[in-house]
Amino acid sequence: AITDAAKAKAKDTVSEAKRELKSLRSDILSKAMKECSQITTEMVASARQANQKSMLIARREELDATKESAMEMVGSANLKGRSTLLQSLISEAKGDAEANMVLRPVGIDRSALESAGSGFALGEDVDGLGGFVLEAPDGSMILDYRFDGLFEKSWITALPAVTSALFGEN
Repeated sequence: AITDAAKAKAKDTVSEAKRELKSLRSDILSKAMKECSQITTEMVASARQANQKSMLIARREELDATKESAMEMVGSANLKGRSTLLQSLISEAKGDAEANMVLRPVGIDRSALESAGSGFALGEDVDGLGGFVLEAPDGSMILDYRFDGLFEKSWITALPAVTSALFGEN
């Protein structure tokens, strides 16, 4: 009878241990599955973010290259309508200028501005894509009519259309 009681007690203890082991195994498996799912989610999010960053960098590089190409065209002596643009800028400058201002051309446009008969005294060349600046004799005021500033304003205005053309976005 004592051995039967001991066997029954041992059987109950083994059964209890198996139930507890099964419960622990289930808890551990559940926790591992949650951690695995969380790690997977984080890895996917990280990969997505890295892809977005790569795409933004590539787009920025393409926009920069497009802008550089457009600037080269604007700075080219062969720019269609260059002389008309210079005449328009001279007319505008005559309305804005004060007496005795000196016209300082961008080198590429010096000869065109000399022959345009602007009525301004010509000074030393300035850097730029084209156009000129008007400078007061004492240097206290400069009016900028270079293509650089016009280009930047136009680029900012045209950027949405350029982006749409390059990347198919509205």
